[in-house]
Amino acid sequence: MNLVAPPKQDTARLEQVWAVLDTVLDPEVPAVSVRDLGIVRDVIATSDGGIEVVLTPTYSGCPATEVIERDVLAAVHAAGLGPARVRLQRAPAWTTDWISEAGRQKMNAYGIAPPGPVLDQGESLVRVIPRLACPRCGSKRTERLSAFGSTACKALYRCIACQEPFEHFKPI
Repeated sequence: MNLVAPPKQDTARLEQVWAVLDTVLDPEVPAVSVRDLGIVRDVIATSDGGIEVVLTPTYSGCPATEVIERDVLAAVHAAGLGPARVRLQRAPAWTTDWISEAGRQKMNAYGIAPPGPVLDQGESLVRVIPRLACPRCGSKRTERLSAFGSTACKALYRCIACQEPFEHFKPI
């Protein structure tokens, strides 16, 4: 296969699209962009002069997928960078490991405890949920109230120190 680098104007346009995607907020966690969330997998200049944005939903049944697609296309169009289309790519499956460090910090500032790291245990990966720090006061004296929060991807916790409830974005 002969891979040819895109023309310079396409490269600049693709960089502009990536920058625009930094402004498209996730509808369920509006403090984090779809790019910080890690669901934007690629941006491609197509042979017909358009743009293809490749998205991997957080899970196959995510109710926000259609809203995200619409918001991505509207943002690219509003920036004058279209025509554009979205392609959903479900494999490999999205993982919370794809959330950027900036995205994790934004979640915490918004009041949602971000997901923790994955630990490699030889041949298997283990998701460890350490004692969560309260995103409001920083105390690690917290407890889980419910495995489910406002959406399926979050759990509900409470800080024992400040008594405030908070959500935790579950590691996937």
